[in-house]
This record gives sequence, structure tokens and C-alpha cells, in this order.
Amino acid sequence: MAEEKPPQLVDYFVVAGLTDSSKALEEESQQPRPARPSEPITDVAVVIRSQGEDVPQGFTCIENSTSGHPVDLNATLLNSPQMYLCYKRGRGKPPLIELGVHCEGKDRLKPGYEIIRTTPYSRPANLSSGAASHQRTFLTYRRAAESQGHNTLGITDICLVVPSKGENTPHTFCRVDRNLNAGMWGPAVFLCYKMAMSKANTLVYEAGLLSRYPEQDSESFPLPDSVPVFCLPMGATIESWPVNTKYQLPVFSTFVLTGASGDKVYGAAIQFHEAYPRERLSEKQSLRLGLLSVVDRRPIASKSVQTRRSICVLSHWPLFDVFRKFLMFIYRYSISGPHVLPLETHISHFMHNVPFPSPQRPRILVQMSPYDNLLLCQPVSSPLPLSGASFLTLLQNLGPENAVTLLLAVLTEQKLLIHSLRPDVLTSVSEALVSMIFPLCWQCPYIPLCPLTLADVLCAPVPFIVGIHSSYFDLHDPPRDVICVDLDTNTIFLSEERKLLSPRSLPRRPCKVLLAALHAHFQQLDEMYNKPVEEASLEFLLTDYDLVYGRRKQLELEIQASFLRFMACVLKGYRSFLLPITRAPCDTTHDSSSLFFLQGFLKSRDRAYQKFYGQLLRTQLFTQFIQECSFVSDRHACLEFFDTCVEKVQVDLEKAEDAPLMELDDSHGSEHTVFIMPPEEPLGPDGAELPALYCYDSFPVLRSELFERPQDQLAALLCQPKSSAPSSPAPRRTKQEMKMAQRVAQKYSSMPDMWARCLLGHCYGLWFIYLPTYVRAAPSKVRALQTAYEVLKQMESRKVVLPDEVCYRSLMQLCGQYGEPVLSVRVLLEMKRAGIVPNTVTYGYYNKAVLESKWPSGTQGGRLRWAKLRNVVLGTAQFRQPLRQRQLESEAHGSTLPVIKALGVLEPGSDSFVALPPGLRQLLDGPGSSEDGSLSDLSFQTDEGDRPAPDSAEVQLSLGPGAQGSKPGRRDENHNSLGGTPRRGLAAKLQQLLSPAKRPSLRHAASVEQPSPRWDAGSLRRASEQTEPPPRKSPVESLLHPHERPDSTASESSVSLGSEFDLSDTSLGSFSLRKSSDPLPEALAGPELPPVEIRLSSCSRCQACGSLVHDEEVMAGWTPDDSNLNTSCPFCARPFVPLLSIEIQDFQQPPSPSESPQSRGEQPPAARGPVLSDRSRCLALDEAEPQPGDPPSLCNGCADSSGPGGPAPRSELVTFAYLSPLVLRKELESLLENEGSEFLAQPELVDSHPIIYWNLVWYFRRLGLPSNLLQLVLASQHVRPTPQVQPLEAPPVCVRLLWDVLTPDPHSCPPLYVLWRIHRNSAARLQSWRHPSSPFSLAFLEAVLSHVGLGEMHKAIALFLQTLAVEPSPPPLQRSIYREILFLMLAALGRDHVNIATFDKKYKAAYAKVASSLGKEELTRRRAQPPSSKAIDCRRSFGATLEC
Repeated sequence: MAEEKPPQLVDYFVVAGLTDSSKALEEESQQPRPARPSEPITDVAVVIRSQGEDVPQGFTCIENSTSGHPVDLNATLLNSPQMYLCYKRGRGKPPLIELGVHCEGKDRLKPGYEIIRTTPYSRPANLSSGAASHQRTFLTYRRAAESQGHNTLGITDICLVVPSKGENTPHTFCRVDRNLNAGMWGPAVFLCYKMAMSKANTLVYEAGLLSRYPEQDSESFPLPDSVPVFCLPMGATIESWPVNTKYQLPVFSTFVLTGASGDKVYGAAIQFHEAYPRERLSEKQSLRLGLLSVVDRRPIASKSVQTRRSICVLSHWPLFDVFRKFLMFIYRYSISGPHVLPLETHISHFMHNVPFPSPQRPRILVQMSPYDNLLLCQPVSSPLPLSGASFLTLLQNLGPENAVTLLLAVLTEQKLLIHSLRPDVLTSVSEALVSMIFPLCWQCPYIPLCPLTLADVLCAPVPFIVGIHSSYFDLHDPPRDVICVDLDTNTIFLSEERKLLSPRSLPRRPCKVLLAALHAHFQQLDEMYNKPVEEASLEFLLTDYDLVYGRRKQLELEIQASFLRFMACVLKGYRSFLLPITRAPCDTTHDSSSLFFLQGFLKSRDRAYQKFYGQLLRTQLFTQFIQECSFVSDRHACLEFFDTCVEKVQVDLEKAEDAPLMELDDSHGSEHTVFIMPPEEPLGPDGAELPALYCYDSFPVLRSELFERPQDQLAALLCQPKSSAPSSPAPRRTKQEMKMAQRVAQKYSSMPDMWARCLLGHCYGLWFIYLPTYVRAAPSKVRALQTAYEVLKQMESRKVVLPDEVCYRSLMQLCGQYGEPVLSVRVLLEMKRAGIVPNTVTYGYYNKAVLESKWPSGTQGGRLRWAKLRNVVLGTAQFRQPLRQRQLESEAHGSTLPVIKALGVLEPGSDSFVALPPGLRQLLDGPGSSEDGSLSDLSFQTDEGDRPAPDSAEVQLSLGPGAQGSKPGRRDENHNSLGGTPRRGLAAKLQQLLSPAKRPSLRHAASVEQPSPRWDAGSLRRASEQTEPPPRKSPVESLLHPHERPDSTASESSVSLGSEFDLSDTSLGSFSLRKSSDPLPEALAGPELPPVEIRLSSCSRCQACGSLVHDEEVMAGWTPDDSNLNTSCPFCARPFVPLLSIEIQDFQQPPSPSESPQSRGEQPPAARGPVLSDRSRCLALDEAEPQPGDPPSLCNGCADSSGPGGPAPRSELVTFAYLSPLVLRKELESLLENEGSEFLAQPELVDSHPIIYWNLVWYFRRLGLPSNLLQLVLASQHVRPTPQVQPLEAPPVCVRLLWDVLTPDPHSCPPLYVLWRIHRNSAARLQSWRHPSSPFSLAFLEAVLSHVGLGEMHKAIALFLQTLAVEPSPPPLQRSIYREILFLMLAALGRDHVNIATFDKKYKAAYAKVASSLGKEELTRRRAQPPSSKAIDCRRSFGATLEC
């Protein structure tokens, strides 16, 4: 899979302005509104008519209100002075930009304001002079700076409003919220003023494209044709200015373009003026601009001609501050000079050489010139969609109450018209309005900055959010059914035709919490931005930029989180009303009423808010939201994050929760900064600097030959497609699932029982990640999917802690891929039965699988009739089964006694039983014989089967406590049974009768011990000739006579060979898809060895103390960190990296042509070796005495491969890190992300990623999960290639999981279980052990077993410690005493006859008894402590299935 390239910062650079084909937007005949004022207001004054003051020359007096009512500023009493407001227009001084009312002693004068204390005739201008109060009130104003240009934003109109007369604030006017009538009598009078740009002699044309770079369109994103009109939304103008007018500063604006697929493209532009040649104007244009006299048409030289242009960048990233600095640098570069480098060089350098910030380079400092630089920071990592919203600007311009009002308007899909004189504010606020309703997405027309050419959208009959420049209302009236929002005056204008719901219709408590949070944030904003200039400047000079940046981002995030909490409370519990598709799709499947229970959701809300919820459910917002939640969409990560927020919030609280819903990512604070230097200036031939030749009178038309060509790797970035959501993310975890898994693992790491289940859940997650590869290679897809479904059910029965929903989601996706919708529905039902509510991703893939798959036919036909017939036959068989079972039980009871004698089990009244030592007799007595209790569960234990076997010859050897017999079934290449009919053998019935846990205890009659007669092989052989099956030596006889012969009981075979195939222990909760008593493959049924045998062991040696740490102890020492490879030693508590040891034995021998039986025309002999299910042959081979010249053999007659005459195996021992399931899962997901899921089926996996491969093999075999991984090793470097043609079915690979180490330490003493086998001359894996002098004799081993059998575990521990203490130089022991005794019991009695859980309880009680005398510190030093509870729980959860 190709490496994903970094995103591109800038897509296009555009120059827009007046072209030859531009059309006029204002005709002479079209005057929809009166002419705009040509001059702004520069002065205001107060005159007192009652004292004879006249209106000054050039001033205009306001005598009436907006509706024509007479108005007086001081109409409190009849004898009060009559005061009137006057204003003056002009351009001789900077215009006024703000008016106010100041009360002395009550208000503090704002910076930059001046007070009108006297009238033009030097009388006091106190507005409350006739009032009873002694508080003086004056008018105030603030004037624009002297440096402002010609078209300065200023006050263009003033009016007075009397609310008692039914008058409201006029549209686009700003109202001063202070009553001018300060007296107790008379109506209230308010001052209103309008801010605008006073333009005169202006021609407006539609903007066109002047130049662009690159000139060719990108395939993924062609340049839209409408970009020029968005760069100049109010048109490209030609204006006439006075000659002495100051130059106007550029104006920055932003806009958003939305594609057909919903992708957003952000534009940043600056508008500026430059000279326009007079000779290009027609006489008509010159007359309208006032450049010619009206009478004689003479040119007027006192005026200049200017035109407005714009430069713009387009990007998929809303980095508006960065783009503003870059555009301002380009503009200043164009008006200065001369320069050595052309303008095009700087543009191409910024587009090609400035990378987008990434986690590896979060900060990029771009040095554009010696005096200009800009800093790019990585955007805040947030699960919310990326947008150009600024919640700071929204709250600063609207306030808390108006922000909540607009939230209600957007949720109910009203027509919103947002206008301002600041074009850059329009985009920020509009983006915030559509972002505050997350997770809902605005579906109607959305134009944050609407050009004049697209203003017809205001008359559309659909809801919309449109932002427009306030100068639009100088030409047109607003529509009557539109809600107008003036950002400059913080005013919302509601029309009579379009009534909006009151904010009281919102849920009360969530709305109250939202308002309280917005008020607190608004106060912080006021403190941040309204500080004195000196203090603010000092702060920005002395404070680090990161601190200010982080504080603003944190406040931005908190405001956004407040709206997010409100939406989570509004939609609380919505997922429980989603309706999954459970039947074949039809025409109405996609309807919201079919996907969501609308009435149920509405009834679950409070009745007081039914009107609001009723309107919300009918909107396109909610309909689209339900469809996105029901089907797969690119917003699944955002919706999943919202679901986590819904779970966190509580609707009934009066304040917000303590846990934040959103957190600030501090990646921008990284110290890693990349510096981008400016383009290098070329040098002359002799190394001298070239002359500066590039100087521009106006912004030039870009020349393609002057641009720098991009490098090879960067040129591809211009045409790369934008990254989208992965096409198949089902087996992958989302970011929210990863965070949740980390929190769950952190929580359960301190809970022993839950930690084991957590590890087990991640192991199952690994298998379900591998499941698509397994199903793809399976011959029967349906059977493979059914196997996965059975695994799901077993997981639920074992109460596995699943950290995510990958298991269910992966199976659902495969059901849809292979056309099994019914199984997908069953998976959903199992998921709900387990109490798991599917998240957005899982729910979407479920509906996709159900919707796109082909459903079975509705008419069953013959299938239904065959099913009925099958039910009848099965019912009849059920009725006959009790009668037949009773008959078989009576027959089996009559033959029980001889079978017991044949098996070698002593009867209670026999002489041999009385002669046994008391410790060994206790093994057959049962529980309750001693005070501490004995290991009563060390005998046969098995579960009942389904039906008995009619013949004793069909007795099968049970390989596990929960194993059942089964007929031979079809197997895959890894010996995994794919089907079979379970049966119950007679051996199961006998073991049930003989088990002390399931029958009354056997009591012997004699109380006097007698000498025990020796049993020779002849007597046993004679007994075997009389009864069938042949007799078997009991575990008791094995303990008494270890020197008789190198026999191997059935229990030992289960410990040795049996573990190769069945490594599950159902009594401890593990699960295996293949029964242990299934017949072995043909390749293993005889003396022929498997082609490859692999032995794995996770037992690791601590480097600090030299102790061996076994599997469950390694699991208990892992940490919840998915990047930590260490575990902790249970003896010294130091961390170390555990290792997974693998021994690979290759038995494959290329056949020689001369020795091949086929070449001689002979047929190869059939395999005559026994299988474990053939009890007679196994026990007969056990009875056979080895002849002096025979090669050594393993138990049950299997030949030892290492002996003479056998093929010499190629053995290789490798070790790799043993990874925690959490770490392994993270590495596996990274591998699939880079290589693809098909890589798991390629042989290169073994050699290129051995750690991942062998850990997967270990875990899958540990849990008995089917896979095709083992066949990959045949094509790896570990196995020699065979020149012969491979058969259709690859040979099986034998795997054995070992509990202890593979290669023993030559300097350490062999463990007790190895000494036991050495004394018994057992050949099972003893050739690698040396035999140094050991303090542990056979008598010691028998004494330990006798103490354990008597329930005197403390004596066994004390004997072990005492034996080591008397040694002058005790050998180094790597295993704990607990481990030595446990392994000895398993080797002596067999795994099937040792209940490890009972052994743990006995050992723990004995340890406490010994610790009372010796002390726990001494026992810990001598490694006598039992394993921790976390280790025991890990062994119980995974199953004590490993082989000694």
C-alpha cells in the first residue's frame, strides 16, 4: 500500500478585478432606493431652541422621530428647555464612528470618546438640566483616526426613536441603550445611528478573473468559475476620489464554497484600490464619476480614478490568519520595489515549499522576507468536523441571549440573513452557526458571504443561511419573511410574517446551563479584549505567543463544548429509538419513519417542549441525521464521538458536568519547529548580485514563465485526491474506541478478575481482525461465518470484556460481503443480548449488510416441508431415547465390574486396596478424610455425553475434563474440526461412577495395613486377555512402581501427545472449536511424523533475579499501556521483556528416486500406529516391553524422531518478544494500515514480521481458534523447500504449546517433574536435560506426592525447604516451590486427574500455615509464595491448557 502523501496547504492563487467583459451591476435607470449619502457625518451638536439658539450653518436639526412625531431631548416638564440634536456632513475631517450617552458620576468615559458639554453658543448641553435629579447627562462621540482613507466606515445617518409611539429601531441602525429623557415625565427617547461607507461617484461591475496559478485545473478540485465574484462580493468598482485623499488600507475577507458532495473549500482574499487610467473611461462613465463638468464637459483635474481589485488563495484548510499575512506580504511586495525576484517566485515558493503541519512537524515558521514571517500550527485535533468557525467572534458580536435565539432558529430551519460591514466576520459567524448544531448538519442553501450577483437566493422558498455586506441594504430592502441579524449592532430583526419560537420552548435545564456557560465565557472575552491599550501591548510583548494562543483556543473549545452539551441533552437517548432493518428491503426502507421511531422519541420528551421537538423532527436536519446514523457515512467518527458525549451528560443537572466533553490538544506546543527560508536570490556569472529589475505600478498580471517549477515529489501534491474515509473500516477501531479501550484497560488493570477478561477480549479482537483473511481462504464461506458466529456466542458465555465492537462489526461486514443478511440479523440480536448498544459505525455496517445482501425467497416451498419432516423424525427419536437409554444402562451396569478390573482400579474390599499406604489410599477414598482436606479431585473427571456407546470396544480416550467423543468429521488444514456428531463412550460413564465428586466415597472395610503384593506384568497381561478392553495401570500403581517398565499411561499420553492437538480445558472456561477426542489426521495416525512440528513456550527468564516467569505470571505483570512491552517479575518486581520461544522441527525428507516404493512398483504400507481414540491399541503398546535393540520410542508407540534409523529433523530455535494482546493489536492494526489485510495471507508475513506472526499463532492456538497462519510457515525460511510438487491439500503442521522452557539451563538443577520422568525412564523431551547431581531423590519425590495426597501440603513445602537447607551448596533453582510441586503432580498423575483450582486453594492454605512459623519474607526470598490472584485469574480465563 502506497504511503499517504501529506495534504497540500494552498490549491490556487487567484487575481480578480475589472475585466473587459465585466457587466455593470447598477444602471442609470435603476434606482430602487434613494441615493446614498455622499458624505459622512463629521460633527454633532445640541441646541436649545427655548433659549433662542438657532441651528448652526451646515448643520441639520432632528425635530421629528422616524414616524414623524415631534421629539424633544428634554420633554420632562413644561418649563424644561427645549433641546434638539443637530449633525453636520462633510469630508474635511475624519467621520464619527460611534455615539453614546454619558452620565457623570455613574459611568466611566470610554477611551477615545469626547463629551459634548456645551452648545455652539457656549451654554451647558446637559440633557437632564430640567430633571429633578442632580446627575448630569451629556452626549458623547468617537471619531475615526486621522490615518483613515477616503472610503472610511463611519456614521452616515442619525435618527431618534420613541418606543411608546410604536417605533422600533430601523433596520441596519445601531441603538444607544440609554434614554435621552432623563426626567420622570415624558416619553422615552433613544438615539439611533447607522454605520456605512459613504461612497460617491462609484460604478459597480461584476468581477472577473484576471490571472491564476496554477493555470491547469486539478483533477480532484477544478477551480470554480464563481471565485472572482466571491473575492469581490460587492463588485469590481471604479471610483473617483479627491486628489488629496489618503490611500485606503486593504480589506480582508473570507468565504466558503460548498461542493456537490458537501466538501468545503475556504477562500481568503484582500481587496485593495489602485489607479485606473482615465483614457479607458467613456464619456458616460466620466459623467457619472464626476470627472467632467456637466455644462461644458471639461475634465476636472482635482479628482483621481481608482479601481478595486482582489488577490485570493483557495485551500481546504481554514487557516485564515496565515493566509491574511501571506496575502498582505504579496500586496506590499507589489507596491514596493524594485526587487531582484519577481512576484511570481514568492507565490510559487509558498505554494510548493511550505508543507502542511503534521504531528511530526507541528510548527512551521515561514520566513517570507527579512521583515515578514508567519507561523503555521497544526490544527487542534478534534473529533468534530473541521470548519472556519470562530465561537469567540460569535459570542463577541451576538452575546449569550442572541446566540441562543439563533441556535433555536437554526434548529427549526428558519431563513437567516446575517449582515455586517466587516466581511471577514460574516464567514466566522456563519460557520459557527452551522457548527453549533453538531451532530446535525445544515442541508439547505448556505452562503456565508453572498455576492451581489447571487442575491436572488434571498427570495428562495427554502430555509437558508446567507451572509451579506450591509451596504446591500443601501440598494434593496430585506425580504419580509427573513430573520435579519446585524452583527455590527447586535440586533435581530424579526418580521411579522415569520414568527420564531421563544427560547422558553427549549428544554429548560439544558438551556439554563448553556446560558450560564455563555455568560461566563462572555465575561472572560470582555476581560481579554477590552483591556487598556498599554496593558494589552505589554502582555503581547512580554508573554509567549504559545500562552496567548493556547488561552484563546481553550476558550474557543469551552464555548463549543457548551453548545455540544446542549445538543447532547436535546438528543439524549435517541439511539434506543433507531429501528434496524430486519427484513428484506423495500421502497420505504430509507424513510426516516422506517429507520426511527418518531412518535416514541417524541413521547419520551417533556410535554412542555413538544412544540420544539415536533418542529425539530420535521426538519431536513434530523432526517439526514437519522440516515447518517443508520447507514455508513464519512461522518461516522464524528457521530461516534457525539454518542460518547450523550453518555456523559445528565439532562437533569443544574450545572455542567465536571468532566469536559472536549479537551485541547497541546501538539501545537511541541518544540519541533521547521524553518522555511525565503527563496534565494540569483547571482551573476561573477558572483555579484543582479540588479533589481522588477517594479510594479499596479498588481501585475501573473506570467507563467516566472513561476518556480515544483520538485518531483511536490508536483504530485497539486493533483493528489483528498483523503476520504476508508472504504472498509469495519475491522479497524475508531479513535473513540481506542481511547475507550485505553480507559477500560487502565480501570481493569487493578481488578484481577476483570484484567484477565480484558486481555481475553483483546485476543478475540485479534482473531476477528484476522477473520476476513480466514473467510477469504475458506472453501465454504457460510461455514466459516457460522464458525465466527459460534465464537461470538462462546465469548458471551464466558463474559469476555470487549473493549470495542470490532468483533461484531467485522462479522456483520463479512455477512454483507458474502450475502448472509439473516446471519447479520442474528449477530445484532446476540449483540443486544449481551447488553451492547451498537455505535454509529457498527449500526451503519449492519444496515449496509442487510440492505445490500440478497435475502432468501419469502416462499420457502420444499425447504419448509423438509424442515417439518425433520422435526417429526427428531421428535420420534426423542420419545424412543429414554427406553433405549434405560436398556443400555442396564447392560452397562452388568459389565461394570470386569471393566473396572480390566482398568486396574482396585475395589474397596480387595486385599490390594487394604495394603496400600495411607497417603495413596487417600487418593481413592474421596474427600473428607483429613482436616485440611485432600486432593479429592485428582481422579477421573468428565462431563456427561449425549448418548452411550453400545460396545465397550468403542470406548474412546477422553483427552480433557470436558472432552466428548465424536465421529470423524471434515477438518481444515490446521486440524480444526468443521463438524461432527458428539457421542458418549463407556469410559465416560465409568469415570463418572468412579469420580469422587459425582458418587459416594469408596470406603475400605479393613483397618489393618497389610503388605502389598507385587503386581507383575504377566498377571496384568493375563487379565487383559480375559476382558476387553485391555487393562490399564491406575495412577496409584504408577506411584508405587516407577521402575517396572518404561510404560506410559493414558494420563501421561494426554499430557504429552494429547496437548499437541487439544490445548483446551473446558472445566476452566476455555473454548475449542475442535473436540479433543476427534480422530487424528491420517498423517499423525501411524509411525509417520508430521512434516513440521512447532513447539512454543512463553516461559521467560527474568534477567534481574534469574527466575522463570510462566505464562499466567507474564500476563498478570503486563500494563494497560499499549506501547509498553515490559512485564513485571513476580519475584523481584523488576520490569523485563518476556520472550516467546519457538522450536521448529522440519521432518520433511525429499524422497530419493531409487528408494521410492513407487519406483519399485510397491505400494507404501498403511499406517499402523495407534490413535488416541483407540484405547486398546494405546494400552497394548503401553504393556509392550522394549527389546534391547529397538530404538527408543515416545509414549503410545510413536517413534522418537531423534533416534537412530529415523529421519534427522532440521531443528531451529528462535525467540521473539512476547507481546501483550493490547500491544499486539496496536501493531497488527498498524501493519494492516500500511500493508493491507491481504498481507496476512502471504508467506512474507513469517519472515518480515515474525513478532506479529508468532504471537498471533500463540494466541490463536491458546484459545483454539481456527486460522490459516500455520500453513504460511511451510513457505518460510524456517522450513526447507521440497522439490516435489505440493499436493492439493497442504500437509498439516503440528503445534505444541509448552508451559515450561524449551531449552533448559545447563547449570540449573532439573525440575522435579523432569526428575520424575528420568527415574521412570520416560523418553518424552528428556534428551535436552543434563543429569547433574540433584538433592532430590526418588524417595523425596514419592514423599512429596504422598504428602500432597494426604492433604498435607504444608509438609510437602517444609520438606522441600528442609532438603535445600541441608545442602552445603544448593543448586540454583529457577522455579518457585509452587511450580515445582504443581508440575510434579501433573507429570505423575496426568493433567486430566489434577484439579488445578483445588491445588491452588490447598497450596495457599499451606503457605499461610508455613508462613506463620517461618515468616512471609523468608518464604518470599526462597520463592515459596503462591501466584498472585491476577495470575490465577489469567490462567482460569485462558485455561490451564499448556503442556509440561
